[in-house]
Amino acid sequence: MSYAVGAIVVPSSSPTSLPFLNSTASVELEHGLKPIQDGYKWRLVLAYEGTQYAGWQYQQSPPTVQCTLEKALTQATKLQRKDLSLVGASRTDAGVHAWGQVAHFFTPFNYDNLEDIHAALNGLLPSDIRVREISPASAEFHARFSAKSKIYHYKIYNDSIMDPFQRRFAYHSVYKLNSAVMKEAAKHFVGKHDFSAFANSSHNDRVPDPVKHIFRFDLKEMGALLQLEVEGSGFLYRQVRNMVALLLQIGREAIPPDIVAHILASRDRKELAKYSLSAPPHGLCLVSINYNESHLLPPPGCPANSFGRHHTIRKCKVPIFL
Repeated sequence: MSYAVGAIVVPSSSPTSLPFLNSTASVELEHGLKPIQDGYKWRLVLAYEGTQYAGWQYQQSPPTVQCTLEKALTQATKLQRKDLSLVGASRTDAGVHAWGQVAHFFTPFNYDNLEDIHAALNGLLPSDIRVREISPASAEFHARFSAKSKIYHYKIYNDSIMDPFQRRFAYHSVYKLNSAVMKEAAKHFVGKHDFSAFANSSHNDRVPDPVKHIFRFDLKEMGALLQLEVEGSGFLYRQVRNMVALLLQIGREAIPPDIVAHILASRDRKELAKYSLSAPPHGLCLVSINYNESHLLPPPGCPANSFGRHHTIRKCKVPIFL
């Protein structure tokens, strides 16, 4: 079944038959935010190409991923934006891509199944944004605050001529990079550090904790394509792109690998600016977000997760001619 723009999804006619009403009041209050009213909570796993968007965070012009998703949700559910209370796990920047962004939203009604709302959302969304999964969420789950770690990949195409099929998703470095010294330098990021020197100033009113735990920072070589993979408890504004930019300078052998420790110890963004600027956004992708398993347990009496519906072709009966 295909869904055209304007499709409406009708909720369950008997919401009390699947009673898993929940509230995030305790989660919101714990982080100093306004509590959300009781309702049915739903978790989304999203993929998007960020080229045409001014990041995740809501704004109408230029368009953002959150704004575009909320428009689809309001059409599919017939609810207002304030009632949906959509929250994303990571505020990806303009031009940054995602394969595993996570979000949650609320409805005052339940669904008997999630395949219809899933298909409707993907029918309403532009082709560069997809809902990969939709599932019921427990009261304890919060897309942002329940996250244990996030994994980002940054792709670098290291050749004299750029592969045109990689141009939207990889940074082109015409300088021959020394991957060995980049790997050595990346080790300095691993562990718990104050990353103030690697954070750009943000318009967000909340002051973030500059101490983050980097669990791993790997470099994989796939021919001309270099893939930097970093997993951490969280990241400051443009932290990943600033770390990558410094590794690029080290890979060009313009500065030594131990400069990382020196800049970290300075806790001064101006110190990093002496050596590098932020890497371009298009090479960066939010790959996955890891959560406490207990927060991912389905509530009792909820519909099954939807991973999308496969289409099938009905076989026609072949006439027999005598």
